[in-house]
Amino acid sequence: MKMNILTVIGARPQFVKAAVLSRYLRDNPNRGIKEILVHTGQHYDANMSDVFFKEMDIPQPDVNLHLGSGSHGKMTGAMLSGIEDLLIEKKPDALLVYGDTNSTLAGTLAASKLLIPVIHVEAGLRSFMMSMPEEQNRRVTDHLSTFLFCPTDTAVKNLRAEGIVDCGKDVRPSADQKCVCMAGDIMYEASLYYRAHNTVIIPDSDRGCILLTIHRQENTDDIQRLSSIVNAINELTEERFVFPVHPRTRKILFKNGLSFGSHVKLIDPIGYFEMLTYEQNCKCILTDSGGVQKEAFFFEKPCITMRDTTEWVELVENGWNTLTGADPKKIIHAVRNICKPVNVPLLYGAGDCAELIVNRLLK
Repeated sequence: MKMNILTVIGARPQFVKAAVLSRYLRDNPNRGIKEILVHTGQHYDANMSDVFFKEMDIPQPDVNLHLGSGSHGKMTGAMLSGIEDLLIEKKPDALLVYGDTNSTLAGTLAASKLLIPVIHVEAGLRSFMMSMPEEQNRRVTDHLSTFLFCPTDTAVKNLRAEGIVDCGKDVRPSADQKCVCMAGDIMYEASLYYRAHNTVIIPDSDRGCILLTIHRQENTDDIQRLSSIVNAINELTEERFVFPVHPRTRKILFKNGLSFGSHVKLIDPIGYFEMLTYEQNCKCILTDSGGVQKEAFFFEKPCITMRDTTEWVELVENGWNTLTGADPKKIIHAVRNICKPVNVPLLYGAGDCAELIVNRLLK
């Protein structure tokens, strides 16, 4: 069987995920799947985009829409129009999307309107907060997709609770009769592969620090929450922090006169390999990211998540992740009482996600 798929990516976490599957398809042309890689340009800064393609050996996109950033509606609308034109021109057998970004939503809407099957990698995740743009994107994507590849058993259960169940091996998948498959976490596979090829060295003074990331809209766009987070970190003067600052977060901090103490080292956005090195050599991670929560676990580092909910509930249940929201007292208490669990359960598959996805698609 031969299959042509059009893959839509646009944001930093998707570059990591695409690196795994795109490399597998490129290295196994005999499998019969040909990929057209489309970059929407959602992350347009060179430090947030170009560096990933270079250092991770991701094939350069066949198409770059260069759409940049903007309001959710403006950005999604422009992407939808651009992707629709490409789908009409290229006529792929399916469209593949990752995660929960505006690029994911736009690609899904464009394909579903044209009756092109949608493949969703990282399906079934739920924060159960519809106020989050990511939650809106992932729910719409799951309900419009034909193939749903889940990273965890919890994700499969979430889909089942919404009436999305596997159609079975004897039924040809469609938008109404879906294929639901537990494939494991594609970022785990990326972590295993790239840590073995990582030669990046960080300053000795940064080893043993707390790695900090803040970019989630629920925190950056709510100045009260952002101020609470900054105040909490500023009170933790006994710790050393390294903070790779997202360009948008930096602008918001500056605009609102928010700054950190000298115990917090602000650096420019870093590449994937450098991020892996920091994760491997830090004391723990303080974040509001989705992917970084898992990467902390991949390196057996305790994680403190400054969100009210998380899609990765299994990390909380197993003691590897602590939710604090933006409550300064909870953040300070969690940092000062870091505890590394003894048990390291196998939560995200065996690191063969790409092969499992391709096998299922070809069936």
